[in-house]
Amino acid sequence: MIRIIPFIFVLYIVAFLDRINIAFAALSMNAELRVTSEQYGLLVGIFFLGYFALEIPSNLLLHRVGARIWIARILVSWGLLASLTGLAQNVGHLYGLRFALGLAEAGFAPGMLLYLTYWFPRRSRAQAVGVYLLGMPVATIIGAPLSGLILDHISWLGLSSWRWLLILEGLPAIVLGFATYFLLPNRPESAPFLAPEERAWLVGRLAEEADDARRCGTGSALAALATARVWTLTAIYFGILTGLYAFSFWAPLLVKSLAGGSANTTVGLLVMIPSAVGALSMVLLSRHSDRRNERRYHVAIPVAIAGIALASLGVGSDSLAFTLILLCVIAVGIYGFFGPFWAIPGAFLSGYGAAAGLALINASGNLAGFVGPYTIGSLTQHAGSPYPGLAVAGLAMVVAAVLVTQLPMRLAESAAA
Repeated sequence: MIRIIPFIFVLYIVAFLDRINIAFAALSMNAELRVTSEQYGLLVGIFFLGYFALEIPSNLLLHRVGARIWIARILVSWGLLASLTGLAQNVGHLYGLRFALGLAEAGFAPGMLLYLTYWFPRRSRAQAVGVYLLGMPVATIIGAPLSGLILDHISWLGLSSWRWLLILEGLPAIVLGFATYFLLPNRPESAPFLAPEERAWLVGRLAEEADDARRCGTGSALAALATARVWTLTAIYFGILTGLYAFSFWAPLLVKSLAGGSANTTVGLLVMIPSAVGALSMVLLSRHSDRRNERRYHVAIPVAIAGIALASLGVGSDSLAFTLILLCVIAVGIYGFFGPFWAIPGAFLSGYGAAAGLALINASGNLAGFVGPYTIGSLTQHAGSPYPGLAVAGLAMVVAAVLVTQLPMRLAESAAA
């Protein structure tokens, strides 16, 4: 927790910020490049088509060559492309660069989840995953006011402020990519900070759990990809991430429309509030899930409540305070579920099966990042309001919550069985 989690936590902050900062750039970019609501939805979503295309092969390569080399490669390539996006001259350029950014980042998120299975036994895995994925709301907590400041104050060399936002926020990934090569140990066997007896205990414990998982018959890549359990989790993840990306890509625009002409810095500070609430929920729900050794309802309950809140945004569409309260409720569900959810597949996947299964769940689930924003953008274009599309995303979350409750108990509990 001390030697591994803080570093990959920082990596995830940078990853998620580079993925969603287009939402803040849109506050001025859409007007300059004449981006319509439908084009914005496609622009947001096309990232996930590239992401999906290389997710599984990327994770299999990480398992083969090691996290240190492969994660470093991912970071440097996506940092370069994220910065180049700031030089786009039209919507076509943005489409191409966002698609390429998805190709470059493919494998990072499931790769890190796979990496955590190399280090953390099941009983403590939800907390480890929860703390690592805390980088997601923290990226907004840091990135929202930072992006607002850049938009309001930086327009060097005659370039628009949204361009500098994308350029500057892509640079940390390049620096951290080189740092990863030197700082990230591949597995406990090569960790210099573990005493011999610590290393022997941890390696032995993880080997026992891997044997248990192999007895489920999902130790190979093909077996994992063919099992219905993996596809059920994929459908659940798809529904939840439909709501997450609706929140991530439309929250700044909603707050901006209700903030009465406030500066972008103010908008960033307001968007930060729900993410701070979501960050706290990630820690508390993950710890409680590990302590109770229960996964299903730690996912289903907060996700269902968040889905209802997302569908209800249109009820108080003229009130900034009411909208912020609902965004806080949504944040609890879309962030709090991660730790308990990602502890479930580790109970029956191991080795190449874990590499392939985790990548499939993450890649197919993240297609919601294409379908959701594009659907919301299209509905916004035709209805003149984002609220019908956001209601559809909320319904998807409620359906996902119902599916979670149908998981067999033996799949959803991580260690007791």
